[in-house]
Amino acid sequence: MDLSDQTVGQVPRLTGRDVRIATWICFFAWTFAVYDFVLFGNLLPELAADLGWSSSESTGINTWVTAGTALVAFGVGPLVDRIGRRRGIVIAVVGAAVASALTAVAGLVVGVVGGVGVVFLILVRSLAGLGYAEQAINATYLNELFSSVYSDDPAMVRRRGLIYSLVQSGWPVGSVLAAVSIYLLFPLGGWSLCFLVAVFPALFMAWAARYLKESPQFAARHRAEMLLKQGRTEEAHKLAESAGIDLTDRSAPLASAFKGESLRSTVVIGTAFLLNWLGVLAFAILGTSLLTAPDGKDVAFTNALAILIVSNATAFAGYLFHGWLGDRIGRRNAIAIGWILSALSFGAMLLVPNGSFGLIIALYSAGLFFLIGPYAALLFFNGESFPVHTRATGGAIINASGQVGAILGGLLITFSLSSGLSWTTAALIWGCLPILASGLLILGARNVDPHTARLD
Repeated sequence: MDLSDQTVGQVPRLTGRDVRIATWICFFAWTFAVYDFVLFGNLLPELAADLGWSSSESTGINTWVTAGTALVAFGVGPLVDRIGRRRGIVIAVVGAAVASALTAVAGLVVGVVGGVGVVFLILVRSLAGLGYAEQAINATYLNELFSSVYSDDPAMVRRRGLIYSLVQSGWPVGSVLAAVSIYLLFPLGGWSLCFLVAVFPALFMAWAARYLKESPQFAARHRAEMLLKQGRTEEAHKLAESAGIDLTDRSAPLASAFKGESLRSTVVIGTAFLLNWLGVLAFAILGTSLLTAPDGKDVAFTNALAILIVSNATAFAGYLFHGWLGDRIGRRNAIAIGWILSALSFGAMLLVPNGSFGLIIALYSAGLFFLIGPYAALLFFNGESFPVHTRATGGAIINASGQVGAILGGLLITFSLSSGLSWTTAALIWGCLPILASGLLILGARNVDPHTARLD
């Protein structure tokens, strides 16, 4: 349907059923995107062994992949602010599925042509940044749908954060699916089969996309801009006013993200996100290394599945709790409290004597609960912090900053360990302190009343 041919009264309106369908599709889209995103990290040791990479070569390739992921995730935001949220979701999931298929091909290319194949592999896995970007697109899309449909329903407005936390829980679900698929498929066809199976979500999204409807806010803004280009200024402003959309800023979304009210959100939330990802790298991604290292906590974690169960069960519970808490005290405050408590929990874990297995696991679990859980509130908070014109772009910039933090954290931890610092000291400096700083810094963001729904 061409929005430019609609009359002012024909701006699309959604029903509660439309929103429920979109919420479920977004959950599955994020689950499938996570499946591909974490699959590469889980299978990296097997790829390295199969392709003859050393440990340093393996980590170096992963660093380049992370950098490429950040660039792709950064570029998705302005695209979604131009083509729409619905198309963005489809592109993200289908792009991640295509990246999985190409990863299997890239592995064969590496085996044949060596270095050129490695570059191809890095480019392919960078494309998987579309999957990582899915969470920012989801947050933007659902934030607008919830605000549009539930703005007159106080009970639903108060539960938006909790509902979104269920969508965000696709991360631990996707992570478990990836681990199970490796367990079942790797003995049958190796790492290439695991990546090929990840293509099937694209078929699901091609079918499910017809049930997704564009957000009214984006549709109204898009049509108003088309009317302005056609010289129908009065109609454009009448439409914008009726939809609560501000047409004052018509510059490119990327430029607008660093102007006006968006500037504060972009800088403050983006920097807090970056700092927090140093902690995510230290305790979530490299948590196994920290816990098992002799100069770390020296815990004999011989069963990797136990770590997976602890981390993902903790993350799932943390998402729900912080989604619920954000609905009551404000998402900014819930994020700050969670991250500060996470820093204290991990700090206590690092300081307790080695050998205190029960206490170490309890504090480690608490740290993950308060570290990962606030992301359910944070991603929804991103949508509340930007106007519709820059909502996807601002969210993408913040989302991509996490990958920048992962790169920075990897370099700092590697340098610290190679300089003779213990794992415990490195994690304290480059894990606990950045998490604490992120919790304090997020308080500098504009507070948003969780009981109001932003329509502009």
